[in-house]
Amino acid sequence: MGQQFVLASASPRRRQLLEQIGIEAKIVPSSIEERAEGLGPEEMVMELSRQKAEDVAAKIGEDAAVIGADTVVAIKGRILGKPSDPQGAAEMLSLLQGEVHQVYTGVTIVPPGPDRGRVTFFEQTDVSVYPMTEAEILAYVESGEPMDKAGAYGIQGRFAAHIRGIRGDYNNVVGLPVGRLYQDLKAMGLYEEGKG
Repeated sequence: MGQQFVLASASPRRRQLLEQIGIEAKIVPSSIEERAEGLGPEEMVMELSRQKAEDVAAKIGEDAAVIGADTVVAIKGRILGKPSDPQGAAEMLSLLQGEVHQVYTGVTIVPPGPDRGRVTFFEQTDVSVYPMTEAEILAYVESGEPMDKAGAYGIQGRFAAHIRGIRGDYNNVVGLPVGRLYQDLKAMGLYEEGKG
């Protein structure tokens, strides 16, 4: 049996991305209260991914490798998390429409074993959004899709109609930069396609 993996996230999108690169992970969401005030987006996503991964690693024992991730959207230095209500979602989309913003995902890998050293990194993707009318923003909010997503949109869903282009890793915007993750897992000797 190969290396066991645990994803410290309830995100179905992250689970699907892992499956896309051949990793079947057990889902064990972190229960910590996320705290990372006063940090820039890069440091914030790395810190939150570390907190999630270490919380789950402490719960599950030493047999599995734990992957934690956190994603935020930032525009002009302002960090946008998940909207708390439809009005908040509409406000976020109003900021993003017609502009270029950044999506940051932090990832922490806690390997199995007693010493459990870890690797933490982040990826940044620039996303350009077409101008949107107020009616388009409201229709998208009413679809319900924005409510559990950083920056109030899902690039893999209906919001694809408003994406002008991206620079960087598309999967990073979905929620997990699996190309970089795979390279780090391979370097750590934890996973290589075709082995184990």
